[in-house]
Amino acid sequence: MVLENLSSKLKDSLAKIAKSMFVDDRLIDELIKDIQRALLQADVNVKLVFDLSKNIKDRVKQEKAPAGITQKEHLIKVVYEELVKFLGGDKNEIKIDKKPFKILLVGLYGSGKTTQAGKIAKFYQKRGYKVGMVQTDTWRPAAYKQLKTLGEQINSQVFGSEKEKDPIKILKEAEKHFNEFDIAIIDSAGRDALSSELIKEIETVNKELKPDEVLLVISADIGQAAQKQAQQFHDSCKVTGIVATKMDGTAKAGGALSACAVTGAPVKFIGVGEKIDDLEQFNPKGFVGRMLGMGDLEALLEKAKEAIKEEDAEELGKKFLKGEFNFLDLYEQLEAMGKMGSLSKLMELVPGLGGVKIPKEMLEGQESKLKVWKHIMQSMTKEELEDPELLTSARIDRIATGSGTSASEVRQLLKQYRQTRKIMKAVKGTTDPNKLLKKFKGKIPGL
Repeated sequence: MVLENLSSKLKDSLAKIAKSMFVDDRLIDELIKDIQRALLQADVNVKLVFDLSKNIKDRVKQEKAPAGITQKEHLIKVVYEELVKFLGGDKNEIKIDKKPFKILLVGLYGSGKTTQAGKIAKFYQKRGYKVGMVQTDTWRPAAYKQLKTLGEQINSQVFGSEKEKDPIKILKEAEKHFNEFDIAIIDSAGRDALSSELIKEIETVNKELKPDEVLLVISADIGQAAQKQAQQFHDSCKVTGIVATKMDGTAKAGGALSACAVTGAPVKFIGVGEKIDDLEQFNPKGFVGRMLGMGDLEALLEKAKEAIKEEDAEELGKKFLKGEFNFLDLYEQLEAMGKMGSLSKLMELVPGLGGVKIPKEMLEGQESKLKVWKHIMQSMTKEELEDPELLTSARIDRIATGSGTSASEVRQLLKQYRQTRKIMKAVKGTTDPNKLLKKFKGKIPGL
């Protein structure tokens, strides 16, 4: 998880509240110290940390818990709300309200602008937009080739030139094709520092392009230094938002996020991995919810929409609830889950499960098992997929040989299918949780 160490420490702090008998000054002081320690270790600016802890302490001591919630619940609520405010408050979503919608990416050399251009293009493609990309970086020899490779990977047209040294000429040529696209993403040149030369070039491109969004791409591993960089770009180039990259691979991400939040240029996207799909809209509420183990339902639903069409999900849901599903349906479900990401990442998003400490090895074991099941089903005939009860010993041996697995693994899949079908039939028509638990008693471990 992004900021895994910080998340773990914050969850431990909240667990102390849950276990305590009542809220007193000692508990509040202990919580504040825990939060301060956790944020400082995540490279957050000392002044910002003390401002945050003062806000939490003042609110807890001055506010009365609203009717219907306990003092402990109110304390957790205050921590959540202040952390959300600390990271920028409400989500700043880019609204695509015209065609073509032009997004200019700016940033220093090595911040990952070109990679983010591909990721942002893929993000909007998945939402039904036709996206074109333009490479105006004439300083870095491989810039155009890199963007072109990314464009081929996601089937997006790329404009640029390996020979032309004038970015404005490249841009003018590309602009002739802009009306063919819903969104045009323009990657600009970077430097080792924000020099007058770089500012002049960005201003020239900005004047010609007249972008609808100017996004500063900033690497999260620079930590607190992000504030100075973000402020300089914001003052010089009228930045409208920030894309924070390398969020998954640094302990300094907390410093970068909080630093950006105070510049007035909101964080709009965060890079959460190396894959082309590893980009998320930054939503402080969901992000803090994940860190505190409260889940992020909005992000979960977004991933589900990307993985499977709504009508397909509804049809699949009906089959599962009736206990009428087969291996084809099960395979579709596994495919959709694969598109949504790893089990550990999905667990973070589910409200109520984000705080459950499931060993990483166990989740990795389950993921390995799901991959094996997919290989097994890929070795079945259409007839066997549609009717799993056709699997005789001879067929099981053939499937095991064809999938490079063992007969016992094929039988385990068949057993899991039968158990799931039996459980889903038992669920049918039952809405009372206590009755459900009685039905499952003895059938599910631990009940």
